[in-house]
Amino acid sequence: MTEHTDTVAAETDVDITPGEGAEHDRAPKHPKAFYTAQATATGDGRNGRVATSDGLLDLDLVIPNPITKPKKTNPEQLFASGFAACFNSAFQGAAKLLKVKLIESEVTARVGIGPVALNRFGLGVRLAVTATGIDQETAERVAEKAEQMCPYSNATRGNIPVEIEVRVK
Repeated sequence: MTEHTDTVAAETDVDITPGEGAEHDRAPKHPKAFYTAQATATGDGRNGRVATSDGLLDLDLVIPNPITKPKKTNPEQLFASGFAACFNSAFQGAAKLLKVKLIESEVTARVGIGPVALNRFGLGVRLAVTATGIDQETAERVAEKAEQMCPYSNATRGNIPVEIEVRVK
């Protein structure tokens, strides 16, 4: 088990001001983070360990290998998990804002990693959204609003390819 210590002065000291070119929708001039997660990676990078400052997450990591079935997680799985959870929350929130009666939703995130140039790697994301209780057109409208609301979408927009597939059941 890794010992966890907080070395950051304040838990909410991360700048979240939208970058240049971001659309501002009545946002505060200097937004403040209401929560800041802290994780530390140790060891041999992608073959090391990652742990959060509160001790709730403490995992060995392994480089993803398409040939073998690893018994440890990798950073891409963690990113996919966070993006899926965040986008699902944004989708449900967007449905409420748009006054859409959504029964339930599910988001699966697939995160790919690969070389984009010599010694440079990139990520790509495909989100598969399944909405229950609404029609296809409405689900797509909710997904468009969710894409604007989700912090992961805002962080990745213009930086990596993100495809969103919406289906209803």
